[in-house]
Amino acid sequence: MDNRVFVAADVADVSAARDLVAKVAPSVAGLKLGLEFFCAHGPAGIAAVMAGAGLPLFLDLKLHDIPNTVAGAVASLAPLAPAILTVHAAGGGAMLAAARAAAPSHTKVVAVTVLTSLDDGDLLSAGVGDGSAAQALRLARLARDSGLDGIVCSPHEVAAIKAIWPEGLFVVPGVRPEGSAVGDQKRVMTPRAARDAGAGVLVIGRPITAAPDPAAAAAAIAASLA
Repeated sequence: MDNRVFVAADVADVSAARDLVAKVAPSVAGLKLGLEFFCAHGPAGIAAVMAGAGLPLFLDLKLHDIPNTVAGAVASLAPLAPAILTVHAAGGGAMLAAARAAAPSHTKVVAVTVLTSLDDGDLLSAGVGDGSAAQALRLARLARDSGLDGIVCSPHEVAAIKAIWPEGLFVVPGVRPEGSAVGDQKRVMTPRAARDAGAGVLVIGRPITAAPDPAAAAAAIAASLA
C-alpha cells in the first residue's frame, strides 16, 4: 500500500486531536498541525499531541517575514522535531535560504506557492495576471534555487513542476475523495489522481476529521491508494 496521507488534525483542542490521532494512526502516514492549532495551544500543545503518536509531524505554519525573523522562528521550532515545515515562497529567496539554513537536517523545509483556496480570478485581483499554474511554477523555481526541499502546491500543478524539479518533495493539499464536499478549496483532485501526478505527501483534513467515523474514512482513503 502506497500511503502518503498526512491527516490535518487542526481540531478544537489537544484532547480532541489526541483522540483523532489514536483513531486514524493505523491508516495514515503522518500528522499535520497548522496555524490554528499552534496559535491556540503553542509548542506545548503540539508536543502533547505528538507524544506517543508514532507519526511524523508536518508543522504547517507558513512562515513569512524578513529573513532574520523567519530564521529565528525556524530555530525555535527545532525542539518539536518537525519532519516537514512550511514557509511562504513569496517571502523571497533570501528568506527561503535563511529558513533552510536554520532548520535541522532532518526537517524538510517546503515553500507554499499558491494556496488551494485561490483561483485565477483571486490572483488577478492581487496583481498576478498569468494564473495559478504560472505563479506556482515561478515560485517553485525560486524555492528550488534557494535550496529548499520542496513546495506546497495544488495537485493540478504537480506534474509540470516535477518536470523541472524531479527530486523535489511535493506536499499537496486540496485532496478530496470522490464525492466529498470541496468546501473552500478551488483546485482539487482525488487522492489517487494526486498521487499519480507526483504528490509526495497528500494533506487531507475535513474528509477525515469531519467524517462520522474518522477511522473508517482514513482507512477508505488508504485503500484507494493501494
